[in-house]
Amino acid sequence: MALADLQQEAEARVDPEGQAALSDVQRARVFAQPLLDGRLLDTGEDALGHAEGVAAILAGLGAAHSLQAAAYLIYAADFIQKPDEVIARAFGDSHGAMVTHTRKLVQIQRAAMKAQVGEDSSAQQTERVRKMLLAFSKDLRVVLLRLASRLQTLRWHASAKRPCPSALARESLEVFAPLANRLGIWQIKWELEDLSFRFLYPDEYRTIARLLDEKRVEREAGVLAFAQGLQQLLHESHLNAQVQGRPKHLYSIWRKMHGKRLDFSQVMDVRAMRVIVPDIPQCYAVLARIHERFVPVDGEFDDYIAKPKPNGYQSLHTVVRDELGRAVEIQIRTQAMHEHAEFGVAAHWAYKEAGTKGYAGVAAAGAFEERVAQARKAVLQQLLAWEREAVDQAAPGFEDRIYVFTPQAAIVDLPVGGTAVDFAYALHTNLGHRCRGARVDGAMVTLNMPLQTGQTVEIVSVREGGPSLDWLNPELHYLASPRSRAKVRAWFNALEQAQTIARGRDAVERLLQREGRTALKLDELAVQLGFKAANDLFEVVGKDEYSLRNIEQLLRPAAAPKPEDETLLLKRSKSEGAGSGVLVVGVDSLLTNLARCCRPAPPDAITGYVTKGRGVAIHRRDCSSLGHMARQQPERLIAVEWGTARSDALFPLDLQVEAADRSGLLRDISEVFAREKINVTGVKTQSLRDRFGVSAHMTFTVEVGSTHRLPSVLQGLLQVPGVRAARRR
Repeated sequence: MALADLQQEAEARVDPEGQAALSDVQRARVFAQPLLDGRLLDTGEDALGHAEGVAAILAGLGAAHSLQAAAYLIYAADFIQKPDEVIARAFGDSHGAMVTHTRKLVQIQRAAMKAQVGEDSSAQQTERVRKMLLAFSKDLRVVLLRLASRLQTLRWHASAKRPCPSALARESLEVFAPLANRLGIWQIKWELEDLSFRFLYPDEYRTIARLLDEKRVEREAGVLAFAQGLQQLLHESHLNAQVQGRPKHLYSIWRKMHGKRLDFSQVMDVRAMRVIVPDIPQCYAVLARIHERFVPVDGEFDDYIAKPKPNGYQSLHTVVRDELGRAVEIQIRTQAMHEHAEFGVAAHWAYKEAGTKGYAGVAAAGAFEERVAQARKAVLQQLLAWEREAVDQAAPGFEDRIYVFTPQAAIVDLPVGGTAVDFAYALHTNLGHRCRGARVDGAMVTLNMPLQTGQTVEIVSVREGGPSLDWLNPELHYLASPRSRAKVRAWFNALEQAQTIARGRDAVERLLQREGRTALKLDELAVQLGFKAANDLFEVVGKDEYSLRNIEQLLRPAAAPKPEDETLLLKRSKSEGAGSGVLVVGVDSLLTNLARCCRPAPPDAITGYVTKGRGVAIHRRDCSSLGHMARQQPERLIAVEWGTARSDALFPLDLQVEAADRSGLLRDISEVFAREKINVTGVKTQSLRDRFGVSAHMTFTVEVGSTHRLPSVLQGLLQVPGVRAARRR
């Protein structure tokens, strides 16, 4: 039968008029049966049998009929077109929402299983499933449904004697069992642990089972005799108590043996009793009577009534010795404490029927309403506490995350507030650069819309392109991930670097044309100048951090100096050099000149470089040209310092200004120099298109008596509209 025909038959079978006498569970089963008959789940289980098993587990926990009905609907939804709409129409909006959320979780778990390749990946996927369970706790029924479903799957593997995938068993032990523990649902917790233990550690499981079975008859007879004697003792003491043996859980026994290095006979909860009384005073009365009659074991008493466990568990625990000296653990609690211990907060979840203002669309009327609010608060507290425990044990980096899907149902985790652009960069850097739109759950959205956990995101991209500069604007909220922002910045930095290299290449090639040396290989030229590659040379030239004069000197080497030329270096400097106010340390006087590449001025830290035939060139110590020359010929460096210059001495400096190109820009900048009484002797300007649009790059040669005046001049330049940067070259 075609899928559409099955869906039509399923909807017809839950016609409200024809099925009014059926309960919610019966109606759901009638609806699901034609859709699930003969179907297998991805675990290999019969779909209808799995749904029936989940419903039975929920019934055992005392869950409402509506929750048991959902066990059928969530699996039937896999074979329905628009399942949330169909189920909402047939069973109500509450069931529609629950089915949607639960199916999302199923997708996550399937994706997590497929993604587990190595140990690190497995740990991350386990953490993601844990986070997703918490995220979907807005409908707490979803969490309970997933716990029951996982338990049913493990039961099926055990009864069918089929090997259980280790990833599934480990996830059950590390995620689902701790969650059940946090919620206090001991029935599910212990069985999840024992079944997972059976599949993960089969040899240890069989060993513990054999040890328990070898003396089972003797042990059970001893437990029965002790229970009867304890019941008689309490009855004679006029205490209304019910005594029962406590089930033995293999995983708990093994963990104590393994963790505390104990022998099987030393594990005290192999023999265990539970005493249930009407109220708290009788708990302590029973404890007192037991300690009078039996010898308590030192250090084995815990009062979880006065100080409950974090998940709300309450009981008195003690260990005593029987007549033969064997240890027996005894738990003493009220009936309410016992219900909480067995069923946890599930015992108080008000998934009862009808009413107003209930939780997740299921309301509780009258006396239940306050119970609903209290139960909801209690469960959320436990889930949050469970989450904090998980975060403490996990690697950092998973806090405050959301989890969304790719169209292929792979999980992508993002920071809270993450957008489609963050999502694209998380998948691939190049996809992020080319992202131009996004569909979320099939609908087009803006790129700066915050995503929510559970959504499916599809990126619309172009074949080629780059990011928008707007993405880096924090006020526009395009990016929430620091990793995404770093990738966008890296793209623009690379673009700017490419433009700088192109500018430098153009300057070098024009110089080579003037010198008639166009045949010279650029990489070889760069190596001769002390660079690793041509692009390294072009970059510093493009930034105006390296003088083209160095290239000219390399292309036009000076003639070998004659003896008389060397003598000229030691002659008293000319008035031009003396006027510079520079003294060569340790020498009376030498010809000095201020280097044009860095244009030093008092009180800059300076160093001299002995040239051939032109005296000592004075450079700033941070001059990049000086650095390159020093690496090639360090013996030419000489110590110099500023002397006493004439009071009217002026020193040329180069100031670089970067601004948005506009009409009147040069006039406005000139007014700043005039106001500061700075003489401008030269101007070079160039307009370039960059990430900001069209920018003007200007170099002003000015004359100052010292650099002390520079801060006020630069500050004045920065106040000019459109100026983005002003600095000394």
